[in-house]
Amino acid sequence: MLRDVLGKTFRFLGYTVQYGCIAHCAFEYLGGIVVCSGPSMEPTIQNSDIVFSENLSRHFYCIRKGDIVIVKSPNDPKSNICKRVIGLEGDKVCTSNPSDFLKSHSYVPKGHVWLEGDNLRNSTDSRCYGPVPYGLIRGRICFKV
Repeated sequence: MLRDVLGKTFRFLGYTVQYGCIAHCAFEYLGGIVVCSGPSMEPTIQNSDIVFSENLSRHFYCIRKGDIVIVKSPNDPKSNICKRVIGLEGDKVCTSNPSDFLKSHSYVPKGHVWLEGDNLRNSTDSRCYGPVPYGLIRGRICFKV
């Protein structure tokens, strides 16, 4: 009897580990559902909008200008941010705020992207923390639910 119970328990644990590994790989490499919060991407993405993020683009370096991406926050690595790609490596970007009279420009360094929120007046983005390393990109937004 004890042998039977232990056998079923170990089988259950084995299936749990297998399906957990499959789920982890699916969410890490294929994509997942993300709830976006904050006003920085308004009006494109509203607070509490649900979006689907696919992760294959970042692995194949297929991120382009204009894509909306999910990125590990450079200020807080425990949180993710949602921003639009404005510039890729080598591109010249405007690094000043929209309200600044004198505009300053810079080039995006190799291996980095320049990110900005659509709501420029209410967004903490690359204008604050500079270019973001490509490795911090978690995925690209495919569609909004």
